[in-house]
Amino acid sequence: MKNITTVLLFILLFSCNQKENGQLEKTDSTIDIKAELAAIEETRAGFQLAIKEKRYSDLRNYGTKDIISLTPICGEWEEYKRLRSNPVGLFSYDSLIMKPQETIIVSDSIAYDFGTSSVFYTNEEGKPVEISDTFLAILKKDKKDGKWKLHREVATTNKLE
Repeated sequence: MKNITTVLLFILLFSCNQKENGQLEKTDSTIDIKAELAAIEETRAGFQLAIKEKRYSDLRNYGTKDIISLTPICGEWEEYKRLRSNPVGLFSYDSLIMKPQETIIVSDSIAYDFGTSSVFYTNEEGKPVEISDTFLAILKKDKKDGKWKLHREVATTNKLE
């Protein structure tokens, strides 16, 4: 019995088709990777445009209902978060530029984005400010409308090198 368990465990561990970098390779060829990447880019572009055009009420369309987003809470981000939660003076959330370094389609309904982004805002004195972060985002495809949406995001002030 012990030998059978060992053989089954060995087969289970090595039956996955793995790439050299440790990522599981998708063997289901029904996913059109180029189309899904384009759809994710369309979501990203729409989100950035909604911010630039100050259509903040539209931002909820780019996230799942149970979205969780953790943004940096230190340094330059403290002033921005304070002003965003209680706008005063000339404060304005001007734009966001996302620069993905890696986008991986995990399945027909899950993907992740890893990269950097820059937030541009005008502080209360009217001075333009840029703050940046490194992010990891999990995207889910909405079953109702078929669009990719932000599901989880963790951002840090640590820089990619």
